[in-house]
Amino acid sequence: MAQVDAALAGEALPHDTSAVHRRFWLLTLGSIGVVYGDIGTSPLYAFREAVTAAVGSDGAPAREAVLGVLSLILWALFVVVTLKYVIILLRADNNGEGGTLALMALAQRAIGKSTGALVLLGIISGALFYGDAVSTPALSVLSAVEGLKIVTPAFDPYVVPLTVVILVVLFAVQSRGTAQVATFFGPITLVWFFAIALAGIWHIAADPSVLAAVSPVPGIRFLANHGLIGLVTLGAVFLAVTGAEALYADLGHFGRAPIRFAWIAVVLPSLALNYLGQGALVLANPKAIENPFFMMYPDWALLPMVGLATAATVIASQAVITGAYSLTQQAIQLGLLPRLEIRHTSATQVGQIYMPRVNALLLAGVLLLVMLFRSSSALASAYGIAVTGTMVVTALMAIVVITKCWKWPLWAAVGLIAPFLVIDMTFLGANLLKVFEGGWMPLALGAAIMVAMYTWRRGSRLLFEKTRKTEVPLDPLVASLERKPPTRVPGTAVFFTSDPTCAPTAMMHSLKHYKVLHEKNVILTIEHVGVPRVDPAERVQIEPLGETFSRVRLRFGFMESPNVPKALAIARKHGWQFDIMKTSFFLSRRSLKPAAQSAMPRWQDRLFIALSRSANDASDYFQIPTERVVEVGTQVAI
Repeated sequence: MAQVDAALAGEALPHDTSAVHRRFWLLTLGSIGVVYGDIGTSPLYAFREAVTAAVGSDGAPAREAVLGVLSLILWALFVVVTLKYVIILLRADNNGEGGTLALMALAQRAIGKSTGALVLLGIISGALFYGDAVSTPALSVLSAVEGLKIVTPAFDPYVVPLTVVILVVLFAVQSRGTAQVATFFGPITLVWFFAIALAGIWHIAADPSVLAAVSPVPGIRFLANHGLIGLVTLGAVFLAVTGAEALYADLGHFGRAPIRFAWIAVVLPSLALNYLGQGALVLANPKAIENPFFMMYPDWALLPMVGLATAATVIASQAVITGAYSLTQQAIQLGLLPRLEIRHTSATQVGQIYMPRVNALLLAGVLLLVMLFRSSSALASAYGIAVTGTMVVTALMAIVVITKCWKWPLWAAVGLIAPFLVIDMTFLGANLLKVFEGGWMPLALGAAIMVAMYTWRRGSRLLFEKTRKTEVPLDPLVASLERKPPTRVPGTAVFFTSDPTCAPTAMMHSLKHYKVLHEKNVILTIEHVGVPRVDPAERVQIEPLGETFSRVRLRFGFMESPNVPKALAIARKHGWQFDIMKTSFFLSRRSLKPAAQSAMPRWQDRLFIALSRSANDASDYFQIPTERVVEVGTQVAI
């Protein structure tokens, strides 16, 4: 990606220029399909909901309201998406990776320690993202299928069942991986943007006066004259920029330059033209506000556009689902969630993963939303709160990164981000007005996930502190065992431990009950660091503790799945002869039960124990052959 950035900056390219440009265009096409699928389908409902909020469900859209809403939408796209995300936040990358948890890890590394405030912000943003991941597929697919009602009202009873079928199929195929399907994402979404732009141009040509909405004046005037109604309208206007977080979250997949180019050259012009075209249509025919997007097209084009819209919304949903997998993987690596099963669906792309339990929970949440709200207009009220909350958190963490990483003075960092933070807070306040109309749903989901993340982090820390009190210091024990060795058996034993300074529980049990040790013994610690990926040359650290003992530290980034045998094979370069068929891996399995006196409330104890039991088997998570694993069980009261 550095070569692509250099190409755009006019710098000399050190390698094959044509290959670099070809890769750039492929990444740009891919970003159009994956990054902009969500925000690209917002015209299906955003303008309709914003105008309805401005004039009421029974009111006729006045010219002032239509131009005011259009102005607010266009300037939201320009300020929130273009300035905040495309120009500023895309530069706040964590070794090429983006997203709120990557930003949290970057801020922690910049400060030099893990602060409670940053962890809390990361938990809030991560939890709210799941609310978005549930809302986006439900709203997007439902709004696309509703286009069938424009073709003929006879389709009305089948909208919800057909939506459910599409969503079930979408989630069912996740286990097959997205590599082959993703090949078609870019071209289909590119056709979608051309189709919505052409419709917009057609209606703008019929009423060029709608271009007055390009000025911010109509939007400012509307807000000034309408008080609370203006604030409610802002909540609906925000629907036009949902999906902006995907710009940042997918930074590592496509790179800064392709994402920026795709937005400026294709996505922003297409969205602006379509919104202006919808405005021109409603000014000419106020009744078109019922579904202005599909009514922009002639009758012969309705069915093809419903099909194209459904494909585009499925793509938008796919991007959010994939994002939920990546976010969960990051949360596990950062110690915010227990180990969950991760399946890699591509032999070449490490980021393409599938998580069965996350997939099932997302499907359940999406179907629940569809069955509860049953229309995109009702569901729109539940949308936006989670995204605005995430944007506020991102802005707060960006101040830390700009100050600590970019070395800006605090006043300059605050001066840069404060205007965006004010806008985000305004949008958040506007969306909070919709809490009792359905906005409670993503908030409740986010709150539940926040409690789970906080409980897991706190319980894990308490468990570590409790078990450490009973553990034996490793170095004196090794010295004693080297002087008076017990009976030795052939092979190598690898003992897992989270604290490399203390003797692993499994090793102590082996000495206590079997009175034997292997010829070679490795004290192994898995360390998750605050970078996306660790260079293989820095993966393994080996420290000899004696003739028969070694302390090994394996380092993994938060975007990596830890593969212990593969990582240990790197140790051969350090002189360690590793043969997995002569190696036994000893894992400690703790059975937790509530203590009589605990630092956590009883309900939180039980939740932590339940989360611990739901964790994926350590041998699967670390990708260790099961026939080489020995598990030693211990009971711990917490």
